[in-house]
Amino acid sequence: MNLPFGFLNLNKPAGWTSHDCVAKVRRLCKLKKVGHGGTLDPAATGVLPIALGKATRLLQFLPTEKAYLAKIRLGLQTTTDDLEGEAIARQSASHLTLERVKSALTQFLGRIEQIPPAYSAIQRNGKRLYELARAGEEVDVPARIVEVSGIEIVGWETREFPELEVAIACGPGTYIRAIARDLGECLGVGGTLAALTRTQSCGLNLETSLTFEQLAAQLQQETFQPIPPAALLAHLPSVTLPPESAQRWCHGQRIASPEPISPTQSVLIIYREGGQFLGISEQVSEKDGVQLRPKIVLSEQ
Repeated sequence: MNLPFGFLNLNKPAGWTSHDCVAKVRRLCKLKKVGHGGTLDPAATGVLPIALGKATRLLQFLPTEKAYLAKIRLGLQTTTDDLEGEAIARQSASHLTLERVKSALTQFLGRIEQIPPAYSAIQRNGKRLYELARAGEEVDVPARIVEVSGIEIVGWETREFPELEVAIACGPGTYIRAIARDLGECLGVGGTLAALTRTQSCGLNLETSLTFEQLAAQLQQETFQPIPPAALLAHLPSVTLPPESAQRWCHGQRIASPEPISPTQSVLIIYREGGQFLGISEQVSEKDGVQLRPKIVLSEQ
């Protein structure tokens, strides 16, 4: 089966790294070029956007909003800020009330300063932080500004180590493990992430994701169809070119834009008349008007 380029909405299983998933998809689809649109921790499950073939060049342009369903255990602290690490502190948190937790959660909304977990994939001097941490090196993790657009409580279980289930919508670079850790600290009892499912990423939702088993079955039956790039790039403005201009653009030439474009938009999608997706263009202002400069050409016309 000769697959066209596009995207796969993979439902990542627990225990797999994102790299493992890419390797598995590469074997199943018999493709050399496969990439993913955002790392998920091995213990996490849910939406892992996968780019197939030439679509790997489009990963940088996909929507950045993400959403998660997280379970936070209060009264427990671990080395990794989730249950994969060793426990470093425990104390009963049975006295906590849901009202107190609700009040504490409000400080994690909006643009917040966050220190990523020491065990994370962030690179420092060419090495991942988790590599340094596992080697016993003391890691000074710099704070970063992230944005959390929504937190909704969907479950609460009172016990010695209460568990809070929340739906979180956030921007790129946000660590849910760090929210669990910092919420526990704010409540004075410690906290760690007990479970995590990504429900949305890069414009893809959990409801329409495929497991490895479903993907394998569709490939065997020759019914699998990658998600077309245009479906995930609808947040970008687009320009449709007539055949002659489209051919010139695909050959790397700058052309005058046949349509007015917002001056605030620097990147846009190029279509050929008839709806064929051609690639990504940059908008360049020249003395004689706006020019479209090819940035990523995915069709040879």
